[in-house]
Amino acid sequence: MATSLIDRRALPPGAQVRRWAAQDGWEMRVFDWRSDSDAPRGSILFQGGRGDMAEKYLESLAHWHAQGWHVTSFDWRGQGGSGRCTKAANCGHIDDYGRYVADLAAFYAEWAAATPGPHVVMGHSMGGHVLLRALAEEAIAPDAAVLVAPMLGFRHGIFGPFAERAAQLMGGMGDMARPAWKGNEKPYTTTTRNTLLTHDTDRYSDEIWWQTHQSDLLTGPPSWRWVIEGFKSMRQLAGDPRLERIATPVLMLVATADALVDPRAALRLAPRIPACGVVTFGAESAHEILREVDAVRNRALGEIDAFLAQRAPTP
Repeated sequence: MATSLIDRRALPPGAQVRRWAAQDGWEMRVFDWRSDSDAPRGSILFQGGRGDMAEKYLESLAHWHAQGWHVTSFDWRGQGGSGRCTKAANCGHIDDYGRYVADLAAFYAEWAAATPGPHVVMGHSMGGHVLLRALAEEAIAPDAAVLVAPMLGFRHGIFGPFAERAAQLMGGMGDMARPAWKGNEKPYTTTTRNTLLTHDTDRYSDEIWWQTHQSDLLTGPPSWRWVIEGFKSMRQLAGDPRLERIATPVLMLVATADALVDPRAALRLAPRIPACGVVTFGAESAHEILREVDAVRNRALGEIDAFLAQRAPTP
């Protein structure tokens, strides 16, 4: 599979950016790229991770678009181009992860009604966590789902197994909507953000380019409330018996050397999902599998394509 020649720093011809209002009126920024085919392959809704915007994944979206898929993505509430939920600069804040699930469910209902099937939902990192919650809670029922490096546990830091309690204590010493830390994706580490995310420096720089040229897309550190609610949501999802009743076929891509999310948490949950296939990557992949070096990214896309051919075939 050859590397895509798409310009990763420009919206592709035919793609549109629009606004969509959630049930409470909050406006989300949506990326839509309709298939050029008279007989579309189907429709993919791709949801990024914490602080992501659709532009980070133009290359992968172009890959599926070239196969005839409609591709859509929206920036999560309080992140990317969908505004901020706190006055603390570009801090990524949410008061309850249930809001993410509700937003996904409402958007999915409208999107699925307006686009051709089969309908596939994909989620990277935090997006994978929200997607799995939505499946377990029967908030959405796509024909297939793909979880890419899903955020099902945080990598233990200096506080080890007491990290959730430490976050509650430190977050409670002031406004929980304030940034939990400065800079990096991960606190108390000397590892650069680039290295935590990908080994491909050019793909990493694409994100910086977009944030520099469209400053409203930049999301900084998470708030303490985001962190605390993240711990809570992951803990509750791990204990949710509805995981065993998920009917949607699922493919989970896991980077076992991921230094941001805990791959062991994902590998523990996967066997509980009735129709879940797992593909693992080793030291060759950091957190952003779909933005890794060509060998990793191409393998990931090949695995996803094979899964969709089997689980979401052309009608």
